[in-house]
Amino acid sequence: MTWMVTGGAGYIGAHVVRALLDAVERTGDTTLAPVVLDDLSSGHRGFVPDGVPLVEASVVDTDAVRAALLQHGVTGVVHLAGFKYAGVSVQRPLHTYEQNVTGTAHLLAAMADAGVGSIVFSSSAAVYGTPDVDVVTEATATAPESPYGESKLIGEWLLRDQGRATGLRHTSLRYFNVVGSGHADLFDSSPHNLFPLVLDALASGRTPRINGTDYPTPDGTCVRDYVHVGDLAVSHVAAAQALAAGRELERVYNLGSGDGLSVRQVMTTVAEVTGIAFEPELAPRRPGDPARIVASGEAAARDLDWRMRHTAADMVASAWDAHRRASA
Repeated sequence: MTWMVTGGAGYIGAHVVRALLDAVERTGDTTLAPVVLDDLSSGHRGFVPDGVPLVEASVVDTDAVRAALLQHGVTGVVHLAGFKYAGVSVQRPLHTYEQNVTGTAHLLAAMADAGVGSIVFSSSAAVYGTPDVDVVTEATATAPESPYGESKLIGEWLLRDQGRATGLRHTSLRYFNVVGSGHADLFDSSPHNLFPLVLDALASGRTPRINGTDYPTPDGTCVRDYVHVGDLAVSHVAAAQALAAGRELERVYNLGSGDGLSVRQVMTTVAEVTGIAFEPELAPRRPGDPARIVASGEAAARDLDWRMRHTAADMVASAWDAHRRASA
């Protein structure tokens, strides 16, 4: 028996795979052994450890997913595969819905056919849009402002409705800005995320940019939740273990810091950790960027072993080490 990680060759998915392997080694529970399903459109074959099966297929291919579930004796799924770029989703809405909504529906159909009854879904803070509260909780109203955010909320609805119809055990994890590295050979290769953008700029001798310095925040720059990818992976595994054990979980959980960091604070930490002194280029606001999005992780701390085990300096240092190794 195994757990399938869709998108398991990606940045976050690969960390979840390593966390599952750690859990097998720590507990001796071989039912947590991972198998990866990934179409490698943005993932990396080299992120999949030796000995972990890799099925090269898309979640929109129901037949391929069903065959993989049956072949590998899958009992649960951690679903991370999807198109994850909110800004680009505005230009490519149909592609976003195909990958994230149709893909999730096809995955659930394949799971039902194969008798797989548990799923942990990678959702997003984008479901909240621009909240009017200082700290988001699971009770905060959802109001997504991009096709990406809408697609993630619809994914949650699909799980909810399939649970009502078939008894599917499920939970969805909403999270924010995932950063850092838990393993030096795993790095964030996204062309849209703040950390790789800043580190790429410094490595190539360019000056990182801050978009917007006149927000109603202490230093005028946007405040966001930044969570370490290794901490995130631990809670995905905790959710899988809970579902496998038949424990009741909430329908959704926020994996948040509770306080957040400003973009200026991130830049200052990057300069301190890397030893590269720089003054960021200041640019106007980007349309649609809210001043502050920070979430409470109290419910996840109670149920999913969620906690912030890494400081801002830890996050930057691990990301920088992985970045330099990848660039070597």
